[in-house]
Amino acid sequence: MYSVSKDLFERAMHLIPGGVNSPVRACRSVGTQPLFIERAEGCRLYDADGNRFVDYVGSWGPMILGHRHPAVIEALVRALAQGTSFGAPTRLEVELAQLVVDAVPSVEMIRMVNSGTEATMSAIRLARGATGRDIIVKFDGCYHGHADSLLVGAGSGVATLAIAGSPGVPQAFVDHTLSLPFNDSVTLAQVMAEKGDRIAAVIVEPVAGNMGLVPPQPGFLLKVRNLCDRYGSVLIFDEVMTGFRVAYGGAQALYSIRPDLTCFGKIIGGGLPVGAYGGRRDLMAQVAPQGPVYQAGTLSGNPLAMAAGIATLKEIAKPGFYDALAQSSRQLIDGLGQAAQKAGISVSTSGVGSMLGLFFTEGPVHNFADAKKSDLKRFSAYYRQMLAKGIYLAPSQFEAFFVSAAHDADAIDCTLQAAEDVFGQLAT
Repeated sequence: MYSVSKDLFERAMHLIPGGVNSPVRACRSVGTQPLFIERAEGCRLYDADGNRFVDYVGSWGPMILGHRHPAVIEALVRALAQGTSFGAPTRLEVELAQLVVDAVPSVEMIRMVNSGTEATMSAIRLARGATGRDIIVKFDGCYHGHADSLLVGAGSGVATLAIAGSPGVPQAFVDHTLSLPFNDSVTLAQVMAEKGDRIAAVIVEPVAGNMGLVPPQPGFLLKVRNLCDRYGSVLIFDEVMTGFRVAYGGAQALYSIRPDLTCFGKIIGGGLPVGAYGGRRDLMAQVAPQGPVYQAGTLSGNPLAMAAGIATLKEIAKPGFYDALAQSSRQLIDGLGQAAQKAGISVSTSGVGSMLGLFFTEGPVHNFADAKKSDLKRFSAYYRQMLAKGIYLAPSQFEAFFVSAAHDADAIDCTLQAAEDVFGQLAT
């Protein structure tokens, strides 16, 4: 059934560390090997063996329109006809910057980069440069890319592979990073009271998506905002995943919180490699060449990524887009919870917009410690059996999954039927 993927993986193991270019893709935590994808269309993937799957990974979030949306493809074809990269300013990067600034009130200026990791590491450097302070506060299970200072207490692949940190990260970086429980404003207040005058920034996923999907508790984000104001620390929202995914203006629009800096990725590149960070004009004015905080990138503002991002943002800005997406997402997550309950399987479900989570634990799940109570063996069995039924999920308990505009009623019904069968098998 997967013979071509198996052969490709064996070849890759000799050429690429672990056979993959990003660790979670190796599927080790779910006891299987990765599928090699040949093509995609709408909400479906096709692997190298010709198998078809309903896709809930969506390239880990950016495919909010589904794969190969006509508007995105047309924009890419037009851009490709002009060239692939210039290493110079283009009209497209100005247009995309304007769309983001218009959509996100906290962003007055923005700098394009090539990945979410670049965005977060650059925002951290800017916060340190602007405040003259060294300490960064983050939250357990929130993943902000693989920059040295942000791997402390990280989620995503670090959690999936049960890696405590990473060799190669100097102790000094660890000493300047404090990781606290997500949704715990009391502990944050205590730490800020003790060290606030040395804390450059607090960085947070406003909706945690890298320990599974964990929404903020009521009042948590507002408390973080107020504490940063009190102690003069920069508040950074990592919206690489949530930006334009949970709402057109991101999670900050959904929860009415205004951060100082915001990191973007995923959707603003329409599925191509991209990242960005932006925020208050006085902060962004400190970025070189306007200011002394240095950051650069040869491929930043790449015309193909800009074109795909512009096309995507214009499509998702259309009236009713998010309402329809939320309706499909709610139907799916409610159906999954009901199927598990019918089979007597304990799960905790969560959803914010079209980001969803399903934990194999009674719940509720409010932080990383709660998420880690999940039954990983049962999740692994669930993953493998859903895959066998043509449902492509993230191969980790500690990842969110995503619904796109291309997930029609047939795809949702197919998924729920598969889940009902699988939960029934897990219960026996």
